[in-house]
Order: sequence, then C-alpha cells, then structure tokens
Amino acid sequence: MGNSLCRIKEWVDQMQNELVTMTDGASGLQDLTQIYKTHKAHYSVERNDARQLVATAAGNIEGLLANRSRALKKLASEAEKFQKEHSWRDDSEADKIVYYNAKDEVNQTERYVPEDFQIDPDFKRLVSYNTTAVHIPTDIYEGSTIILNELNWTEALDEVFRKNKADDPSLLWQVFGSATGLARYYPASPWMDVSNSANKIDLYDVRRRPWYIQGAASPKDMLILVDASGSVSGLTLKLIRTSVSKMLETLSDDDFVNVVSFNEKASYAACFQNLVQANVRNKRILQDAVKDIVAKGMTNYKGGFELAFEQLAQMNVSRANCNKIIMLFTDGGEERAEEIFQKYNPKQAVRIFTFSVGQHNYDKGPIQWMACANKGYYYEIPSIGAIRLNTQEYLDVLGRPMVKANERAKQVQWTNVYLDALELGLVITGTLPVFNKTSTGSKKSQNQLILGVMAIDVSLEDIKRLTPRFTFGPNGYYFAIDPNGYVLLHPNLQPLTAKFNEPVTLDFLDAEMESEIKVEIRKKMIDGLTGDYTIATLVKSQDERYMDQGQRSYTYAPVKGTDYSLALVLPEYSMHYIRATIGDTITQARFSESLLAEKFDEYGYTFIAPRPYCKDLKPPDKNKNNTEFLVEFNDYIDTKTPNNPMCNVDLVNRLLLDAGITSDLIKIWKQKESQPGVSARFVATDGGITRVFPKSAGLEWTEEAETYESSFYKRSLDNDLYIFTPTPYLERENATYDSVLVSRAVNLDLNGITVKPAVVGVKLDISSWMARFINTTQRLNCNDEICGCQRNDEYVDCVILDDGGFLVMSNRDEYLDQIGRFFGVIDPVLMRSLNDSLFTLKQTFDYQSLCDPKKESKAAAGLRSVYVPTIADILNVGWWATAAAWSILQQILVSITFPNFLDAAEMDDELSDAMLKEVCITKQTQFYFMNNNQSFRGTVDCENCSRLYHAEKLPKTNLVFIIADAKLTCSSCDATLMKQDEEPSEGPDPCEMALNPRYRKGPAVCFDKNEHEEDPDCGGASGLSPSLSLMVALQLILLWVLNGSRNLAVPS
Repeated sequence: MGNSLCRIKEWVDQMQNELVTMTDGASGLQDLTQIYKTHKAHYSVERNDARQLVATAAGNIEGLLANRSRALKKLASEAEKFQKEHSWRDDSEADKIVYYNAKDEVNQTERYVPEDFQIDPDFKRLVSYNTTAVHIPTDIYEGSTIILNELNWTEALDEVFRKNKADDPSLLWQVFGSATGLARYYPASPWMDVSNSANKIDLYDVRRRPWYIQGAASPKDMLILVDASGSVSGLTLKLIRTSVSKMLETLSDDDFVNVVSFNEKASYAACFQNLVQANVRNKRILQDAVKDIVAKGMTNYKGGFELAFEQLAQMNVSRANCNKIIMLFTDGGEERAEEIFQKYNPKQAVRIFTFSVGQHNYDKGPIQWMACANKGYYYEIPSIGAIRLNTQEYLDVLGRPMVKANERAKQVQWTNVYLDALELGLVITGTLPVFNKTSTGSKKSQNQLILGVMAIDVSLEDIKRLTPRFTFGPNGYYFAIDPNGYVLLHPNLQPLTAKFNEPVTLDFLDAEMESEIKVEIRKKMIDGLTGDYTIATLVKSQDERYMDQGQRSYTYAPVKGTDYSLALVLPEYSMHYIRATIGDTITQARFSESLLAEKFDEYGYTFIAPRPYCKDLKPPDKNKNNTEFLVEFNDYIDTKTPNNPMCNVDLVNRLLLDAGITSDLIKIWKQKESQPGVSARFVATDGGITRVFPKSAGLEWTEEAETYESSFYKRSLDNDLYIFTPTPYLERENATYDSVLVSRAVNLDLNGITVKPAVVGVKLDISSWMARFINTTQRLNCNDEICGCQRNDEYVDCVILDDGGFLVMSNRDEYLDQIGRFFGVIDPVLMRSLNDSLFTLKQTFDYQSLCDPKKESKAAAGLRSVYVPTIADILNVGWWATAAAWSILQQILVSITFPNFLDAAEMDDELSDAMLKEVCITKQTQFYFMNNNQSFRGTVDCENCSRLYHAEKLPKTNLVFIIADAKLTCSSCDATLMKQDEEPSEGPDPCEMALNPRYRKGPAVCFDKNEHEEDPDCGGASGLSPSLSLMVALQLILLWVLNGSRNLAVPS
C-alpha cells in the first residue's frame, strides 16, 4: 500500500506540473508581469486610505441628504401655511377643480392631462415638469368634500415643487402624502401599469407606504387583541382575520407587535411570548396564526386585557418603548372591564383602539367607552370594504403628540431602503410630518391633527455615485446600514422583485457570512461609532457556488445628520491601486486603437466593462450587447477625446492603459504556438478590459464583461492558486461545448508594494485533457492493486473535483457531459464520505429569491359576503360620515364594473396569483476544503460491500484527485442524492430568533405624550335624518346590485 500511495502522489505531482506549465506558457503570466513593468511610466501606484475614504464618502452622503432635508423643510412649512390660509368650502364642485389624475389615460380628452409629457432620462418614464400628478386610492371617493378641499389647497404646492427643482436639478420625486389618502407628487407622471394585477385594480394607498408610516407617528408597541369567543364565528371571524392582517401591514420595522386571542382564557396567537419586531417574517407568522384562530366559548374581556397589559409592561425584552397601544377586534359585548383599566392604565399611558366587526345588534356602547376612556378611537368594520380605511386611520390619533410638540417633532427621518412605486428602483426617503395649524376656536380644536407627510426620494444610484469603488478592486466595496442593521448599500443587495409592495430589507449579517466579529461591527455601526477591524472571513463567490476564505479590513464611520453608518471593506491586496497617467492624447489614441471592433482578429475578441465612463455616455442596458457599447465608446472618445469634462478621466484612462498593456500581451500570444489542449486564452483586468483569443472563442464567451462581477476573476484574486472553473452544469444543458477555465492573478511587485491588476488564463479542451489525464496515471504490465485510471475501467473510478465539490475531470466517458455538476449528485455515497474530512459545508439563506406564489384552496376560502346597511344605519346620518358608507357606495359602483373586486380588496395575497413570482427565502449550500491537509483516505462501508478511496490535493490549484473502487462495484449503499442546488426554505426559526433578537436602535426621540389632549374625538356618530326617498332608493339599489351579483361572489 505504501508504494501505491507514493505512486498516487507522483501522479498528482505530474498532473499539476503539466497543468501549471501549460497554463503559464499559454497565458503568458510572466510576460504580462514584465509588460506592466515596461509601462511603468504610464501609471503610478496610489494608496487607498480607508479612513479618509470613508470620511469623505460619508461627508458627501451627508451633504446630499442635507440638501434634500432643506427642500423637505421648505415644503412642509409652505404646506402648513397654504392649508392655514385655505378657506374650507362645503360647496366645492368637482367639475370646477382642474388637476391631473395620474390614473387617467394619457390619450384621453375628457379631463386635464399635461400636453408636455416626455421621457425623462433620470426617471426613465413620461414626466411633466410643469405640473403635479394626483393619486387617489380606489376606495376613496374623489368627489367627497374633504378630497375636493384637499385638492384645492395642495395645488399651491406646485410652485414650491418647481422652485425646489430649480434650486437643485438633481431632485427626484417630491411627494405630499395626505392623511386623507390623497397623494400629490412632482413631476407629474402617469401612474404605474396595473394591468398585471387582479382585475386591473389599483390598491395603492400612500398611507400604507413605509415612508408615510414612519413620518406620521413615532414607533409603536402594539398589542392586537382578538375576540375568539363563539359569537364571532362565520363571516365576522373572517372579517376579523382580514382586519388584523391589514392592521399588521400598517407597521414598519421600527414597530413591535404581538397578537393575543381570548375567549374564557387569553393566549398567544403565535409562538411569540412577547412583543417582536414588526419585520416581514414576524408579521407573516402572526398573519398565519390569526388564520388558525377558532371561535368558541364565552367572552372574557378582563382576561384578554390583563395579558395585553402584561405584554406591554415587559421591560426585559427588545421593544420600541414608545406609543403603547392595544387594538381590540370584537363583535361587541356588555362588559366594560373598568377595573382592569383602573388597575393597569390609570393615567391612560396605553391607548385603546376598539373595532366593532361584522353585522350584529350588540350594544356598541361598552367598546366605544373603552376607546374614549383610554385616549383611543372607536371604529366600525361592517364589511370588507371598510377594512383598509379603518385599520390605518389610527395613525391620525398617534400623530396628535407630534402636533403638540410642534417644532420639536419637525425632524427629518430617513427610511429603510425600499422599491419605489413609480419604478425609480431602490430608494430611501426623507420624511417630515405636516401639521394642521388652523384653529376653529371651538372646543374641538383642529390643531391636534396631522395633515400628512412630506417626502423626497433619494435613489440608491445617487448614493452609489458618491461611493465609487473602481480603485478598490472587485473584492473591495462600500456598504451602509440603518439603525435596524439593514443594508441600504451593499453589493449583495440585489432584490429580484419588481413589485413595489414586496419587501427588500436585508440585514448586514444576512448580506455577508455572519461571525461574532461582524455582529460586533454591526452593533458599533448602529451606535454611530468610528473604528476599524481586520478579520478573517468566509466569502461567498459571485456565482454563489463556492466559499473562499479571505482577509478583509472593515473601516466605518457615521453619516452625520442621519442614523446611517458607512463602511469600507478592503482585502489586503487592495490597499494600493494603479492610477493611469496617460494624459496626452497621442498615447491615448495609440492605446485605444486596439479596441476597434474591426481589429478583433488581430487583438482578440474584446469586451469592456459597462461603467459610467462619461456622464453623456450611458452604460448599456440588458438588450444591448457589449460590442455595441464598445463601438459607442470608441466613437465618443474619437470625437470628444478622453479628457472631456463630462468624463471620469481616471476611469477612462485606466481602461485605455489596460487596452494598451493587454494588446502587447496578445502580440506575444500570436508569436507563440498554441499549446495542445488549450482552446482559448484570455486576459481580464481591473480597468475593465477582457480579451479572448482567438476571436472565434470570444463568440462563445459567457463570462461577465464587468470584471468586478466576474466570479472566476474575483476568486483568482482571493486565492494565490490556479483556479479551475467548470461551466455550471445547468447553464451547459443546451450548449454544444464543454469548457473548464483555468485562471491565475498577476501578482505585481512594485517597490515592495503588491497589487493584482489582472487575471490571465486558458480554456481547456476537455477531450485533450482527458487523454492526458489517463495517460499520466496509466501503467502497463501492472500487477499492483492500483494500476492507474484506465478509460471506463469497470473497477476503478478516477475523478478530479474542484474546491466546491464540482466535477472537473473523470476517466469515464459517461461523466464527461456532467462536468460542472455537483459530485454529490453523481456519486452521493462517495461524496458523503468525503464530507467532514476533505470537505465541509456552509448553509446560508438567501432572502432575496423569487418563488412561485403559494396557492390556497378556493374551496377553503368560504363565502365572500358584502355588507347591506339596515334602515337604522341609513337613518343615522352619522353613519354617512363613516368609512362604511363610502365602502357601500364603492361596493355598488365596483360591483357593476368589476364584479370580482371584493375578492381582490379582501385578500392582497390573491394578487400574487396573477403575478409570476413573489419574494421568498431559499437555502444555499456551499462546500469548501475543510483544512490544509493534502491527503485523505478511507472506506465506504455498505451492507455487504465496501469501497476504498484515496484523495490527494493538487496544492498549487483548487483541485483534488480522487481514486476509488468503482461506484458499480458496490451498489447496495444508500444512494440518496446530496444536493447543492438552491432550494426553497422557511429560513431560520423566527420563534427561536425572537428569543434572542438582533441588536437594533430606534429613533432617539419619542412623541407619545397624551396628557394634554383636550376632549379629542374618539369615534362614534351623531344622528340626523336624511330624506326617506334617498333612504329607500339606496336600499333598493343595494338589494338589486347584490342580488344580481350574488352568484359572482361565490368562488368557482
């Protein structure tokens, strides 16, 4: 056996020497190093001073957001003045008010539509800078008196919007979101296309957007109390479930929440034993739990409120510590539970909001009293149509302390990152509340009302422009986090969804490989500290197939004037970079000549990274191929020169420098004969040049043109090895060629400073390599136990795997078309044995994946009913002022035009059925070498047979050679596949995570003091008598409509 082991090592040494010699010779690795030194007069080596870079970038972001804050304050101040000067009119006529309704068709002629709509390069959609657009939610009547008055006074904002834009042309969307639901935004632009949503119905309401929720009130500690007694069964329980779901949607990540249900006893609806952060996952857990609530037993308000107050009193758990509120959903009852309020809430520190749900004859007085006696509000939800409005209006009450605080509450807040509803992409938004400054002089003064929230968007693209990364190399980057630990800037923040209502929040610890030191870094950044760490960390590859181990420095500092913190991450080899110094046009022209498309035959197929070289030269979109962009770049620098003021001269000159250097390498390649087994040669550079030779091989090149996003390029920098990268198996299924890339970074020593400016490599011909592989190990006239790797040997399997466990070479023809496939699928028995010896694995979760929506059974949905007001309802004119009244009118109008609207309005999750994908969690598994040991051997024992194997690493590469008894010699083993593919997952257990939540920090100031609220309105209605004819007419119309569409309400 000793001789056999020595022989295997000899084979491995020979294989490695042949591969390294072939790669070095064909790629010109040493030649390129010498070429860089020859061109030393054309560049300098500069230092990346991490602390200074972070301070400068943070200062630039601070300046950008400060400018936006000034514009916000001007808008809020002017809005309050306009509203105060406005004279309320009860006789406003809709046809006399001219405004652009954003949901109107652009080509319609019945109402006003701007005539100067043009595609704008910043917004990439039709806009008009001469006016604003107005959006009114579908379930709000745009002809109501309050909306008409809102349209009147907000029209004056147009001039302020325009003045802000003139003062700062870089401003994007400016929006006023009204507490009435109306949104006026500038510049005017048609509303989003809702043709893909169910029944083409627009369910957008500005009051449910994350920026409005944050700006309208301080954070909340909310306990939702659900009556689960027997009387709420049937439709009422269904309405309560939907109402709670909609209530949860009004919470943001700054809020904390839990749900308690009660009948004779009170219990937690989900697994949470205390309030939890209202993040997406926790809210979904609670929404699912509410669906499982069963109505039975008697009503015991005391028990429910007792547990609710105990939850809000807990001090040893993470919480918002602001705006303590209880939301009671019930069908009504006789009990007031006064002694509970006297015991737990004597000073009304906890607001109580009560919701009477469903159609019933119970006395509503007791639950209305609960709200009025505890600084809350009483609402009625008689039908589906009233849910959306009545579950969000509580924000008006929570805004009262902010209005009282006046200027102290006028603090610009910046949101988490989210998707803009008008297709601007990822944005953050600055918000400022707008207060009602009018006073009627009556007891019910209006100066406790919040008018709405003013907002200005900042595109993440604008922030990226202030944090340039092209001197850091592909593995260096900036990132920024908010007080929740969510990233607003990170190369791994790449949400795939295009739906604005889908969350895009990503925690820093989920964007990278979590470690104890990173937990500490995250905490210090949230606390606004300055510092730096140098750590060893795992790094997931760009294509997410591999896991590398690298060293990184983390340098961080706060962005003053905000709650954000900025960090710069650099590998050791990116502490310095090459800066081109070719300012003369003669050298620039000489270097750029090799970039001409007509010279691909001479200089190889050339790709350039799609970077922002010049402001008036837009990087290509996905529909444009790289050669088209290369031609545009050449035309640009030919006519305007690389030194044009519109250009980033450093970026352009670095590209041209690399063009000149790589063209010299191509000349050397052409002088040397192509080596057997090499089908192509390539070079890729930090400056953004990729050349593939010969030209024909470039036509089949599938790697990223942007070297900063190229997986093999980034891995070659992090590993001082020859990196073998097989084409991913799934990508090759329909391809007519097999390939394995071999790449190596250029280590350039310049006066004691090491930089890695480029990567060179070759593409191997699989057939030639297989012949050489078998020839290396074959022994003729052999009588030993190991006689080499003969082709298709029935007793011996020989394979070469890379460091991710993917097949790179084999002695079996049947395996050749599986090169690039994970070995655990090919030979799971052997791979399982190699795990935890040669390989180890790391499992991570991707929170930005897209999956097919989960479909619920239509049969399980039950009957969908609508609310028919009684004669008593209609006789009470106070009822006409409630949302229920407009809900009924909506039901009449929409039942005629969109018979299935109620289905869409009731369940937002049904919208997903009409869409292709929804955001989900997937689990990823990456394998990597467990340690630095070179040799591994073992036995795979099965029921009645066993397999011997020996593994030997090729130490200068990322490969391992494995020789084993053939798979077919022992077929009784458990052959369950080991999968490496990404697969759907529920993610970490949120119940366990809630026991030890991640560190976060809420806003520094809380506005929730309600001591001086003077006789605030707390719901209910007064009674006046409408005409009998109107009453009868409405009742008859309702009965006719509902009778006519009854069959449509039942799902098929």
